[in-house]
Amino acid sequence: MVQQYQSPVRVYKHPFELIMAAYVRRFPNCPLIPIFVDSEVVKEEHSDDGATVFIERRCKVEADAPRLFKRMAGVDYLYFIHKNTLDRRERALHIEVVNETFSNRVIVHEICNYTVHPENEEWTCFEQTASLDIKSFFGFENAAEKLAMKQYANSIKKGKEIIEYYLKELEDEGVTHVPRWSPPQAPPPTARLQLPLTSAPSIAIPVPTAKETPTASPTDLPAGSPDDKLDADYIRRYLGDLTPLQESCLIRLRQWLQETHKGKIPKDQHVLRFLRARDFNLEKAREILCQSLSWRKQHQVDFLLDSWERPQLLHDYYTGGWHHHDRDGCPLYILRLGQMDTKGLVRALGEESLLRQVLSINEEGLRRCEENTRVFGRPISCWTCLVDLEGLNMRHLWRPGVKALLRIIEVVEANYPETLGCLLILRAPRVFPVLWTLVSPFIDENTRKKFLVYAANDYQGPGGLVDYIDREVIPDFLGGDCLCEIPEGGMVPKSLYRTAEALESEELRLWTDTIYKTASVFKGAPHELLIEISEPSSVITWDFDVCKGDVIFNIYHSRRAPQPPKRDVQGAHGSIVSPATNNMQLIDRSWILGQDYSMVETALTCKEGESVQGSHVTRWPGFYILQWRFHCSPACSTSSLPRVDDVLASLQVSSHKCKVMFYTEVLGSEDFRSVTIHYTV
Repeated sequence: MVQQYQSPVRVYKHPFELIMAAYVRRFPNCPLIPIFVDSEVVKEEHSDDGATVFIERRCKVEADAPRLFKRMAGVDYLYFIHKNTLDRRERALHIEVVNETFSNRVIVHEICNYTVHPENEEWTCFEQTASLDIKSFFGFENAAEKLAMKQYANSIKKGKEIIEYYLKELEDEGVTHVPRWSPPQAPPPTARLQLPLTSAPSIAIPVPTAKETPTASPTDLPAGSPDDKLDADYIRRYLGDLTPLQESCLIRLRQWLQETHKGKIPKDQHVLRFLRARDFNLEKAREILCQSLSWRKQHQVDFLLDSWERPQLLHDYYTGGWHHHDRDGCPLYILRLGQMDTKGLVRALGEESLLRQVLSINEEGLRRCEENTRVFGRPISCWTCLVDLEGLNMRHLWRPGVKALLRIIEVVEANYPETLGCLLILRAPRVFPVLWTLVSPFIDENTRKKFLVYAANDYQGPGGLVDYIDREVIPDFLGGDCLCEIPEGGMVPKSLYRTAEALESEELRLWTDTIYKTASVFKGAPHELLIEISEPSSVITWDFDVCKGDVIFNIYHSRRAPQPPKRDVQGAHGSIVSPATNNMQLIDRSWILGQDYSMVETALTCKEGESVQGSHVTRWPGFYILQWRFHCSPACSTSSLPRVDDVLASLQVSSHKCKVMFYTEVLGSEDFRSVTIHYTV
């Protein structure tokens, strides 16, 4: 397996030329990197005008590995080929590094770039990518991979320190400014910045003899644009301290989202939560994040705070609300569960209304975390929840109420991971262990570790509530002096209870009131959607997510109307599969492509997790069929045996089934700005 690394953009608030003067001092060896023993120049080329310099070096690195590894490998030193291309005119340095030692067993490829900051030409940006592919290593491939990635992560941390160390060294020598390169004049200049790393330690750097006038960098410019590329200062300020490999996972997942989801991209803080929930396993985090994005789109969760109006019953009887913040600045939510008539709320409102209430609380929590991050000047990505159980009794263990609670927990765990910083359970009664036994198996293990339970008045002493919340904001009903504007609850009048039929109808309306539809796609049984067009130049638009498996998207045109689909009782892939599967086929098997119907767009292969938007300008009236067809990845052409990746991929798509969520609309040409045919993936 290939291990990859992508760094954030690291910004030096110094001009490019000064950074280059510091950079060349790290050769031929660097005391800050003891394992970097030596380097020698094996090739050096200069352009005629001196604007471009190419240097190739052979670097010697001590093998920092256990003695057993060294004995098996038979080496004490590793050699790398280090290529530098300096473009003084464009003010850019491109670095490429590959390994020479064990090149037939291990492939190391690293690319680094120093460039001028796009918003401030007096600053310098640094980016770094690397890959490690261990094909074989004496049977210790996994151990060698972990060792190599650990050492590489340590060296990354030192990278910026080294440049700053040599910048300080230059400053101590009186060098705080290096002129920019300019084309040679007659006579040509005698001094220039030498990038080549020769064995001689002398480096010619122009130093102003007159009084220096260094250029001041504007302090009001941002260190980087988080909407474009993540820079290290942005990560530290808004996301917290991450290891180099954690930064790499975040950047790679963010890049993948930008490439495959042209719709609304989740904020970096939210993406990071999914990575933390899966211990920065990129593939697992991407899977659950894509499922959550599809869920949010289908149920319009992004608009929940603006569009959903809470019923008056929730205002009166839902005993929860936001209340200041904890000692760390995290938003504080208080829930007086013991005072809440959960049975009455479920009977009067239904399970779906309570779920929407909890979702709105979580959406508000995300917003408050962003606001507190700005207020306190440090990353705040989670909130604290205080649950008061005084009054909890067997009535709260009513089975439909517990069922609703378990479903809410399931939805929140799947779509709001790592949002709970700490959950303080106060005044837990004797019945609490029964409730905990019922719900704890449905709560993630990492989340359970954040629960703190206090019986009776134990929360009032040392190690209790004051360790987490300032005394000034402790609510009055817990012995504090702060007024807490949370409803006191009470019993919901039985006159407000609704019949089971009314609740079922309301719940169906709540979660089917969406513009998106879902469909299943089987191997041999595509899902097809019919759109009738009466006027040419009408525009068919679509927006769909591939929730499971890979599909091929096609658009066909026919002047004949397809026959109404019929249910296939025997389950064969005929005109339609069972309605429960949401799969429909319209193109009759007797139809011939090119005679009865024609393809009007090039087929588009869409991978699992991708979000696709596009449009087609119709040329003729008639019937247009949008088709999603099962796509099977081709087997490796270099071998008759299936690859391990292919086998695993086939296992992931159970029963050869894919799933798509889609929305289509037909617009008149005058309502559509674009007249081009395009796909957006």
